[in-house]
Amino acid sequence: MDEEYDVIVLGTGLTECILSGLLSVDGKKVLHMDRNDYYGGESASLNLSQLFRKFRNGAEAPEALGRDRDYNVDLIPKFAMASGEFVNILYHTDVTRYLEFRQVGGSFVYRDGRIAKVPATTAEAISSPLMGMFEKRRLKKFLEFIQGYNANDSATHQGVDLSKTTMAEIYYKFGLEKGTQDFVGHALALHLDDAYLSQPAQDTYDRICLYMNSVARYGKSPYLYPMYGLGELPQGFARLSAIYGGTYMLQKKIDKIEYDADGRVAGVTSDGQTARAKVVIGDASYFPDKSTKAATVVRAICLLTHPVPNTGDADSCQIVLPQNQIRRKHDIYVAVVSAAHAVCAKDHWVAIVSTIVETSTPERELEPALALLGPIQEKFVQIADVMAPTSDGVKDGVFVSTGYDATSHFETVCTDVKRIYQACTGQPLKLEGKVKKQQEDQ
Repeated sequence: MDEEYDVIVLGTGLTECILSGLLSVDGKKVLHMDRNDYYGGESASLNLSQLFRKFRNGAEAPEALGRDRDYNVDLIPKFAMASGEFVNILYHTDVTRYLEFRQVGGSFVYRDGRIAKVPATTAEAISSPLMGMFEKRRLKKFLEFIQGYNANDSATHQGVDLSKTTMAEIYYKFGLEKGTQDFVGHALALHLDDAYLSQPAQDTYDRICLYMNSVARYGKSPYLYPMYGLGELPQGFARLSAIYGGTYMLQKKIDKIEYDADGRVAGVTSDGQTARAKVVIGDASYFPDKSTKAATVVRAICLLTHPVPNTGDADSCQIVLPQNQIRRKHDIYVAVVSAAHAVCAKDHWVAIVSTIVETSTPERELEPALALLGPIQEKFVQIADVMAPTSDGVKDGVFVSTGYDATSHFETVCTDVKRIYQACTGQPLKLEGKVKKQQEDQ
């Protein structure tokens, strides 16, 4: 440990492990440390004993839940868009060699007191129970516009300039009802709030295209999920880093972050030894003086003995409850997986309900989503602050990751990875050909 590195990474959460792998592939000499004796940090996957030890003060798990080793329950649920940035990172770093993915069985949205499949094509729009006949026609025309839009062909623009026209104006143009706007903006485009309505439509157009392309890639839903839970992802990136010379140290306490006379980071001291580096990346728990609370998230991990009602007995799914449908300022997300993904015992399902806390009674805020699940066998509730860096890190060389929000997809994680990568390297993240070039050089 007592030597010079290009980068030191603290914490083995998803964001930190992705960056460690990417920088190792870049040829950087990386030291990766974690105070815990396991991978994953806040985004770890727990077996049954660990789950009860964490949430029930070590109480024994009921025998009816099955064997301890059958469980790999995520603390923070995340699905990957099949054509999204996260899958691109997996593909271009070749981490897929260590992981097996399974498609998520469905994507649903809550509207007017019920859930239904998110319509992502004109055919699904026509058959969707979410809308009346006339609204279906309007949505069909809107989706045809999205699918037919060609930036280089003005004949497809229908008088719309995506760089200037707002989404509110486009919704008005196609006459879409407010409820339809909710699932387009929050279940298709995956916006976190309604601020997008007053912004140029280009970003929302790109997000809807991503959703459609992801659905088209495998069918049923746009999402993928790793077998044996998200805990496999940090380990996959750790293996990648090790292949390219990265060094990993678990159960390694951090005594001090070292700085030089100019206030720039110089290294990390642990057990009397100092690893030197001019770049240090870590989660906010290692840098409380360089982070601030951005929000608070409440999550309920629910163990079920049945699929979620009204999802067609799907072995997995995502359900989005748009904020306006439940009279809130933030959406509620439900991520459901099952024994089909080797994360729980046979004939069991895991449903994780998440949202941003708005009141003094966080658990009650989840009730609209919990009511959709049917009988709940066990429920574990956690409330955690989402921490965010107070600076970009360029001045002192310390780059702090943003905590995991309430969304049940990887898109916000990827945004943070790209932010930190560019800030610490001075170059935008370019994935194409990265691993291939590295292999040719070896």
